[in-house]
Amino acid sequence: MTRKNPSRLISRWKRSLSDPFDAARRRAATASGAVSLGLVAILFAMLGDEAQKHFTAMLRVQPYLPLVITPLGFAVVAWLTNRVAPSARGSGIPQVIAAGKAPDIAYGRLLSLPTALLKLGFTVLILLVGGSVGREGPTVQVSAAIMILWHRVFRVPMTSGVLIAGGAAGVAAAFNTPLAGVAFAIEELAAAFEQRVALLVMGAVVVSGLVSLGIAGDYVYFGVMHETLSVGSVVLIAPVAGIIGGAVGGAFSRIMLAASRGGFAWYDQFRTRPVLLAFVCGLVVAVIGIATGGLTWGTGYETTRDLIEGTGDASGWFGPAKFAATLATALSGVPGGIFAPSLAVGAGLGELLSFAFPDDPMAAVVLLGMTGYFVGVVRAPLTAVIILMETTASRGMILPLFATALIADGVSKVVCREKLYHGLARGFLAPRKTAARTPGGEAVEPAAGPSTAPPPLPDDDKT
Repeated sequence: MTRKNPSRLISRWKRSLSDPFDAARRRAATASGAVSLGLVAILFAMLGDEAQKHFTAMLRVQPYLPLVITPLGFAVVAWLTNRVAPSARGSGIPQVIAAGKAPDIAYGRLLSLPTALLKLGFTVLILLVGGSVGREGPTVQVSAAIMILWHRVFRVPMTSGVLIAGGAAGVAAAFNTPLAGVAFAIEELAAAFEQRVALLVMGAVVVSGLVSLGIAGDYVYFGVMHETLSVGSVVLIAPVAGIIGGAVGGAFSRIMLAASRGGFAWYDQFRTRPVLLAFVCGLVVAVIGIATGGLTWGTGYETTRDLIEGTGDASGWFGPAKFAATLATALSGVPGGIFAPSLAVGAGLGELLSFAFPDDPMAAVVLLGMTGYFVGVVRAPLTAVIILMETTASRGMILPLFATALIADGVSKVVCREKLYHGLARGFLAPRKTAARTPGGEAVEPAAGPSTAPPPLPDDDKT
């Protein structure tokens, strides 16, 4: 009969006592982070809306003011970003993807709370001067940073699952779309979606969603779309919207990735002088906005909502102009997301397609155009369908949306093999000495030393 080692028995007994407390701390950290990021997302949305309202008010006084304040605003924000928060450049989603692949770098400046909060402030400033940016990418970055902060407070080990949960909750809070947050985590943030991560994501999304619902109320982001399409119309329109949207969206991604890797000689020369680059891009955005009568300023939310609800005027200019303004803003390197502007470009594309199908409801065609282009850019068909279904209450369009999304994903893959966010994330994973600054990202800060990060989880507890 073998004698059991007393020290091993004591160790097991201590571990059995500590496990419930460790689990409680993890749940408390996740819940606290979800509540906090829900509040921050709502505040950010309010500030962004106010910034766009003030910009519109300035236009009423002086329509040509953007020729001055937009390029100067871009230049100032670019200078501030490069001086105080280089990791705040671009969308914010590539930063979270990079940290998910290498969680140790999350403890550097890449996902620090000061960097993320500065990113929110800089994004509001860009909206204040008419930049074509969205709030969703910055919300994802600050959500991940908040999750990291609370896990430090509770002294809980930080894993990639925590970042995934924070990013998913950020998307859910930004659009008021809980299901889309879960889908986004599956398609974009997580390479492998395990059961433990799934529960963490859904818990964070539920808590942040309840906070958003309790404060902002139950609203439909783009308004309610009542129109549907017949089977015959779907068979004709869905492939057209998928092919054109996937090709144009894939072209946007390909341009962004080529620019980030030194694919354009003229852009490489400008990139060595980031403030001048931002000024020129801001001037382009200003000229486009004035030339189109103000269609391209900001996120594009109001114009998109008008098209969805059938109250907008079909001019045909909105899609191409918004594409150009969004591309110029993204190439400038200033902080800001591309989620909402991409949906707006897709709405403009759908508006153009509606001229080819005059007998079908324009709002329904616009919705398919949004799906095709958005999937072409981000290559996340499930996320696109759920976002648009939740933000327009168009459950009757779910099958046409899926058909368009699948076609667009296949076409975009031919045009641009690599996913946009994952390609831009490479800039954050590359060594600082060799990594070039990109429109969507910046070389990572050196990872913090071992003493600054909580100890790793046991092997059977890692996500």
